[in-house]
Amino acid sequence: MPASTAHADHDFITRHPLLTALALSLGTAIALGVARFSYALLLSPMRTDLGWPYLIAGGMNTGNALGYLLGALATPPLARRFGTHGMLIGGALATAFFIILSGLVTDTATLLSLRIVTGTVSAFVFISGGILVSRLAAMHPRRAGFLLGVFYGGSGIGIVASAWLVPLTIAAASACGVAHGWQWAWLAMGALSLIATAVMAIPALRIPTLPPQTQGAGHFRLRTLGFGLTGYFMFGLGYIGYMTFVIALLKEQGMSAGMITLFYTLLGVAVVGSSRLWAGMLDRFRGGQSLALLNALLSIATLVPAVTAAPAAVFISGLMFGGVFLSAVASTTALVRHNLPPASWSVGISAFTIVFAAGQIVGPTIVGWIADRSGGLQQGLLFSALALLIGALLAWRQRPLNSSQVLTQ
Repeated sequence: MPASTAHADHDFITRHPLLTALALSLGTAIALGVARFSYALLLSPMRTDLGWPYLIAGGMNTGNALGYLLGALATPPLARRFGTHGMLIGGALATAFFIILSGLVTDTATLLSLRIVTGTVSAFVFISGGILVSRLAAMHPRRAGFLLGVFYGGSGIGIVASAWLVPLTIAAASACGVAHGWQWAWLAMGALSLIATAVMAIPALRIPTLPPQTQGAGHFRLRTLGFGLTGYFMFGLGYIGYMTFVIALLKEQGMSAGMITLFYTLLGVAVVGSSRLWAGMLDRFRGGQSLALLNALLSIATLVPAVTAAPAAVFISGLMFGGVFLSAVASTTALVRHNLPPASWSVGISAFTIVFAAGQIVGPTIVGWIADRSGGLQQGLLFSALALLIGALLAWRQRPLNSSQVLTQ
């Protein structure tokens, strides 16, 4: 890269860190907001059309999480070969491509395969974006927590877009007499993901990364972050039940389509707004306190629709959940940034992503199995709330690391 170009890029991200973080946040909008969380809106129409029990319907997000785990395991060596920027942009393009393919098939096994591979490539986006935003945060330490929150809050952009795009496209397909109207929603979201990738790419390329010889070279003792990792595993296990099944539960409880769109829109707006809400806490706490508090709040939010169908209570639950759950993800990136040297950030973020993915693999299937056996999703969400509470207790025990506890080689 010419020196003048490198200087211009550095000048841009120095003067415009928020714009850069916002551009990066489109990566999480694609990888999570669209590729994963939009499925909550599609679960009921796909389940009705294809005759799935809740076990299979939940298994689709289990497949997505399995792919996410495989992607998390593959990201460090692939990043050393293709670079962090290449993983981000290539992963985003691949995610959009596989979302589009999901709108072209109806076979259950093929759809499951596509959910797995979509999860794999979306992990590339999420982890590489996390590394880049950590680098951006290190250049602006006074705004680090806020910039991390903006990045992870980008999922809310995808959630809001999905909340409106999915019902509108399904309604349009129905009006045209299309047999499988939910396919149009996948196609529209794939096209939206391509547009988001184009907007994200140039600002993301301006962020410098660590020299190639140090990327992924750091190591640390995993057991020193053991409570944080297990607390985050329980977060993945618990939160995904809500995000997979809450819309289906609201439909079962008789909530109108317009109210459901409003509910999911407000949840997504709360995700975006959470970047400011928790920024100070992410900067202040070096241990697991942030993750513990956020897990506890999520447990309460998940419990509400399991015990009441009152619209006011359900909307409070959605706002509370949206205002918290992606900040729990940001809290682990902050934990890595506070406690590990920069050369170990890639390894640390990947470790947390792996346990996060492992929890998500188990969560939807357990909730679906409980719902099928007990005759209702409320019992499944009670399990999710308990998992989040256990995660809060585990994370609370995570203490900041001192220099002797971090091993670099």
